[in-house]
Amino acid sequence: MSGGQVRRTFVVEADGGSRGNPGPAGYGAVVKDAVSGGTLRETAEFIGRATNNVAEYRGLVAGLRAAHELDADAAVLVRMDSKLVVEQMSGRWKIKHPDMRPLAAEAAAVFPPDAVSYEWIPREKNKHADRLANEAMDAGKRGRRWEPDASRAELDTGSGADRSGSGTGRSGSGGSTGSAATAPSSAADDGPGAEGAAPAARPGWGPDLGTPTTFVLLRHGETPLTPEKRFSGSGGSDPELSAVGRRQAAAAAEALAARGTVQAVVASPLRRCQETAAAVADRLGLRVRTDEGLRETDFGAWEGLTFAEVRERHPEDLDAWLASAAARPTGGGESFEEVARRVAVARDKLLARYAGRTVLLVTHVTPVKTLARLALGAPAEALFRMELSAASLSAVAYYADGNASLRLLNDTGHLRG
Repeated sequence: MSGGQVRRTFVVEADGGSRGNPGPAGYGAVVKDAVSGGTLRETAEFIGRATNNVAEYRGLVAGLRAAHELDADAAVLVRMDSKLVVEQMSGRWKIKHPDMRPLAAEAAAVFPPDAVSYEWIPREKNKHADRLANEAMDAGKRGRRWEPDASRAELDTGSGADRSGSGTGRSGSGGSTGSAATAPSSAADDGPGAEGAAPAARPGWGPDLGTPTTFVLLRHGETPLTPEKRFSGSGGSDPELSAVGRRQAAAAAEALAARGTVQAVVASPLRRCQETAAAVADRLGLRVRTDEGLRETDFGAWEGLTFAEVRERHPEDLDAWLASAAARPTGGGESFEEVARRVAVARDKLLARYAGRTVLLVTHVTPVKTLARLALGAPAEALFRMELSAASLSAVAYYADGNASLRLLNDTGHLRG
């Protein structure tokens, strides 16, 4: 934004609800011009089975992303009738439930913190977003996706007053900007610590949502530090592949070539991933794109140390790190919450770029595990309960309704030949 340019201001109104809590859920969000009150963008989505609180957070994320698409340099006032979300995002209430933290992190990552403020409003003043959430749930009940009503295509240009009506969603290409990370009235339990459980996938058969976007996740091959089980993140020596690691990369390339499904390759900027990705891309005849969001955790002062060495030198910091995803390694490294935030942003950016395609992401232990746990709606401590070998393959499919399916985890069959 140039020095003489006036910063634009948006108002985002968002809502979500669940018919059952948990039950069939959806969200709605609207972006308005703060000066004229006119509606600039509407978005809504049926998200399957979830709680009120999950749906409300999903609505917040979608509203912020819609505003960001309109103007990434804007200031934003978020108005919601969920006191829980408003107080938590304002930093006045602690986010106690671990399943809510990734959603809050996603919301916080859309705009710089100083660009967004929050305001609680009574439910009767949030009818526009509430209506959109109900439209999305009605559409989902019929096995369809919500899309904007053509009769409202001109949107509001006046005072921004909410219009009544129980509009219905229709089939087609949804107009949602909702997150692919994994809502009729807002939550009635808007008090501290009232977060619900993570959303579950819709049970049984559902409508055909078309070809999913699939991320094939390849952990890089071994480096000299891998067999020694040393912390090796983005703040250390950036080691290259060992001879074993190069053989593993070649084996992964052959296996992926035999499958013949990968259409693009994206890699972490760190050397071990770039080398692994190059081996695969050369075999497939593709180019390698780089995404900073796929880099490994910065382990601070622990870089290059074994777990036992960290235990001996920094026992209190290590205990805190193992107990909380918000804790950082000694010396200013990254917390797992911070890593989840940037991985979720990278995920959503790549989903938008490669919609409906199969993409190989060559990355590290923490990003792969993070994508897997976010797809499952699992808490942060699930990171410590997954095994992920060097040069292993995993896969997550992302569907048009916002749900994700973990298809594969830690496949090493191609390394046994």
